[in-house]
Amino acid sequence: MTARPLSWSTERRPGRAEAAGSGSEQGNRNEEAVERIWRALREVEDPELPVSLVDMGLIVAADYDPERRLARLKITYTAMGCPAMEMIQDDIRARLLREPAIDAVEMEVVWDPVWTPRRLSRAARERLRVLGIGV
Repeated sequence: MTARPLSWSTERRPGRAEAAGSGSEQGNRNEEAVERIWRALREVEDPELPVSLVDMGLIVAADYDPERRLARLKITYTAMGCPAMEMIQDDIRARLLREPAIDAVEMEVVWDPVWTPRRLSRAARERLRVLGIGV
């Protein structure tokens, strides 16, 4: 069985995800599922800083395959040698598997785009400044 290509959402704000077939009932369900994925990911914090992975800019893209009940993510890290890679992936997987429509999570680590502080959200910048971390 060949997996159909997924329509990746790179939107970091819930409520604005794009899905294949938008406008159709299936497309609307996929869009809602992707929005739930982004909301759930906002609850997962960086293990070293009290900032969500979404606000850190570590989640590059997300999609949902309803046939396989699969959340697929493209993620990146602040550095190739990040010691928390496995912990971050475990935290992501644990949180997403609490969603009723998700039975599996696949993650692909990507290095393009390269993470830079420009990927930080405004909320992350403000939180880091409060913690005394210049960005």
